[in-house]
Order: sequence, then C-alpha cells, then structure tokens
Amino acid sequence: MSVSTLTILDGGMGRELHRIGAPFRQPEWSALALMEAPETVRQVHDSYVLAGADVLTTNSYALVPFHIGEERFSARGQELADLAGQLGRAAVTAAASGRGVRLAGSLPPLFGSYRPDLFRPEEVERLLRPLIAGLSPHVDLWLAETQGSVIEARAIRTVIGPEDTRPFWLSFTLEDANWEAVVAGQAVPTLRSGESLEEAVQAALDLGVAALLFNCSHADIMEVAVRKVAALLSGPDAPQIGVYANAFAPTAHKHGANEGISDLRHDLSPEDYLRFARRWQDAGATVIGGCCGIGPDYISALSSALRG
Repeated sequence: MSVSTLTILDGGMGRELHRIGAPFRQPEWSALALMEAPETVRQVHDSYVLAGADVLTTNSYALVPFHIGEERFSARGQELADLAGQLGRAAVTAAASGRGVRLAGSLPPLFGSYRPDLFRPEEVERLLRPLIAGLSPHVDLWLAETQGSVIEARAIRTVIGPEDTRPFWLSFTLEDANWEAVVAGQAVPTLRSGESLEEAVQAALDLGVAALLFNCSHADIMEVAVRKVAALLSGPDAPQIGVYANAFAPTAHKHGANEGISDLRHDLSPEDYLRFARRWQDAGATVIGGCCGIGPDYISALSSALRG
C-alpha cells in the first residue's frame, strides 16, 4: 500500500481530557468538559493536529441521554453539538496550510456503548436529529462509531438521509471478551450483537459507506477482523478499511458503561501500538487511529512511522 493512501485518525477524547486535568467523570464522560471547560476540548483537538492526524472527531460522543440525562439533552443537546462542531472546525482551520485536515461528526451509539440489547428504534430519530442539526454546519463527513449492531447503523444512515452527500463512515465495535480465542484461531470476530463480519460488510455495502472501520475493542483482535473484511471487499469502489482500537485492560469488558472509569492496560505503549498498527496496515487497513486511552503520543508514532 502506498503511504499516500494512508489516513491517520486522531485518538481518544475522553481519556485525554482526563489526563490533562479537564472536568471528567461518569456518567457525563467527555461531555462534561464540553459543558464546563470547552477550551480543553480545543486543546485536545490541537494536540492531535500537531501529532499528525488527518481527521479530527467532534466531541459529541457523550451527547446522548445515556450520558448527560434526558433533561440536559432536551434543553441543550443541539447547542452542545453545535459547540462541539465549532471547536473541531476551529482546530481544523488552524491546522497548517496544505495539511487538508478533515472533521468527522461523531454519531455515537444512542443507548450506551457495548449495549446493542438496549436499542430502541422508535427513539432513534428523536435522539439523532439534534446531533445532526448541531454538527452539520461544521463537519466534512459523518462517523457512526462504536456501533454494536447492524440495525442501529442502518437506522443512523436513514436519519442522515440521502440528500446529505458527505462521506458516511461506519465503525463497529467487536466483541472482545473472547479475544484470546480469536487470536488463537479458536473463535471468529463478531459484532457486540453477535452478528458476523459478513453481515457487517453487507450492511456497509448496502449503505454506501466510504469507510468501514472497527473501533473501541482490544488491539489484539483487530488484525483478524481486517484480514477477514479485506477478503470480502474488492474492487476500485470498495470502501476503505480502518481500525482505531482502545487501550482498556482485558477485564474492562466486564464493567457496564457508566459504572466507572475503566482501567487502561499497561502493556500498550506507543511503540507497542505501532506494532499492532503495522500489522493492520499489512492486512489491508488504510485508515488507522486510536480510541479510548490512545493519546497524541500514539498518534504521533503512527504518523511518523506509517507514512514512511
């Protein structure tokens, strides 16, 4: 793969806010800094630009009732999404001339990370409309991320609508409680819903995605998923394939979302993450970044090394 085709994503927002001392707690997660100290959100965006990211992601992941509560969402959801878009756009505008940094509008799992069982189709439009309206003036592409099921991904694409022609990127989170079995070849990667990678690929093709990614799962299982998906996708019109893994400790999947701040693993330095990323790239990934716990130093390592 030519290095010119590689796109470097940013890293995680929430844990980086926590690291620099911004307001941060559960259940608000990264939304707390947006509400109380938005300048810290801009600071994190800027740090990823300096690290070499080609795409920044808006800090809108936690702007759902699951994190900020129904009352705050009803009163301020669109306003906060607009602010998240403004902060991301300002960082993109300030990037060095010629960099061509783009802004992705984060559309999160609407009913909680890793919880496809909580999906309520009748609520999708009510929850998405304020996010889309707030982000839309600012973003270059849409990123439905950490999706645990095909049905929610399809619902998000429907609400965005065919009249919005910006690229649609779709990122699924993989079941990683069985990561050791997957790495050993004793199990195959699936979505958190239990749906297969074949079903994920078919959804991506049906929805006309520009990029099919996997995120917020252990780095160990990503190569297997990328190789499988790369074998299923071919041709000049096939979507790009990408990865942005998290740095959660192997036991983190035992804790439900909003139950606390998960521990990070201690065996995943920037150099370790880069070794994983090289394998993803060799397997067919052309979009690579980081999720929870993967900070600017990791993205700098990716940008420096993977671009040759």
